[in-house]
Amino acid sequence: MTKLTWLSHGGWIVENDEHRILIDPFLTDNPTALISADQLQNVDHILISHGHFDHVADAAVIAKGHDATIVAIYEIAEWFTNTQHVQSVIGMNIGGQLELPFGSVKMTPALHSSQLPDGAYGGEPAGFLVTIDKTRIYFACDTALFSDMKLYADNVDVAVLPIGDLFTMGIEDSVTATKLINPKKVLPAHYGTWPPIAQDANHWADRIRSETDAEPIVLQVGESLEL
Repeated sequence: MTKLTWLSHGGWIVENDEHRILIDPFLTDNPTALISADQLQNVDHILISHGHFDHVADAAVIAKGHDATIVAIYEIAEWFTNTQHVQSVIGMNIGGQLELPFGSVKMTPALHSSQLPDGAYGGEPAGFLVTIDKTRIYFACDTALFSDMKLYADNVDVAVLPIGDLFTMGIEDSVTATKLINPKKVLPAHYGTWPPIAQDANHWADRIRSETDAEPIVLQVGESLEL
């Protein structure tokens, strides 16, 4: 069984009976998270989309505590190795695909910015197309709308799209993105953490339901979807 759990903000866990993959961990100082980094268990891979603090904050601590492998764009991978002293790190780049014990990860483009907490250059921002147990999950991560989403994520099983606006696309563009990529299921992310990115996820779901062929699924923080 494959399961997808929302940790709040841009943080997710993808897991099956053998593996737990963490995406963009921001827990300990996150006002909406229900758990802290030291409460996670059995993480084996951590995917980092870009360098902003609200996506990397707990990654090094978790990686060291679990002997987990961080996967990120090359510049961020080097930063984790050289400044955070993480032992197992894989650097890749946009358009590349990586085979891992649980399946595969393809690094997709994202339209955003990327700077690490100490001011270091974070390379290009990215999203991820994760394939696990023959299920294809597209994490758009922090991004604006762009038409090439369709080339990377057309007809995926699950799409996770930001709806918070201001720093990423909002509800309107998320609906357009859903029309472009035509996922079977679509979930909202990167909203509600702070007032500037507060959104009505139920309104978003109503629009997805009425304007697209996808099934909208709104998880509460800590809830899971079985795939």
